[in-house]
Amino acid sequence: EMLDAVFAFDHFAWQVETGTEINEDSRADGLERILYKCPHCKAEGQTEGMGTKLICHNCGADYELTELGFLKAEKAMFTHVPDWYTWQRECVRKELENGSYLLDTDVDIAIQVDFKAIYMVGEGHLTHNRNGFHLTGCDGKLDYTQPPQASFGLYADYYWYEIGDVIGIGNNEFSYFCFPKSPVSVTKTRLAAEELYKLKK
Repeated sequence: EMLDAVFAFDHFAWQVETGTEINEDSRADGLERILYKCPHCKAEGQTEGMGTKLICHNCGADYELTELGFLKAEKAMFTHVPDWYTWQRECVRKELENGSYLLDTDVDIAIQVDFKAIYMVGEGHLTHNRNGFHLTGCDGKLDYTQPPQASFGLYADYYWYEIGDVIGIGNNEFSYFCFPKSPVSVTKTRLAAEELYKLKK
């Protein structure tokens, strides 16, 4: 708790406090990677950040990301990006508690075994549920499981090395970088891993 307090930082609040304006016309580009779930219709994977707007293609909800980092809409459910993110975390935790959460996707797999390179090794399948991660692939040569208690954090990144969004799992011997082949929110996977760790602990 002490470390959380020291290292916590709200960039959007800092923007307001310092009056720092971001006036680029592309300031909302990619925002759907963080805000993947619409608070109006509850659809996932239907939001799109482009230009200065975040729009839900399922229900038409339309938000503007202002120059000071506020979310502005006619009937705004959230005006602060971190509040929207926290709401998504709460939704994921409910899915974990009622047993409905599931990540189930085909992936391209890269492996790191040393500090020289990342090796693309083939295709596979990744699942994540209350039992943790299960990665299979490489024509049956790879079968890796990772229980929820293995790590609180999850390495998940966006457009990693211009390859794609990535989910990173592994141990002291191997690091596996999984690139989903279907539209998957790596943000949701990260939230699920963190909340599952708390539930299991």
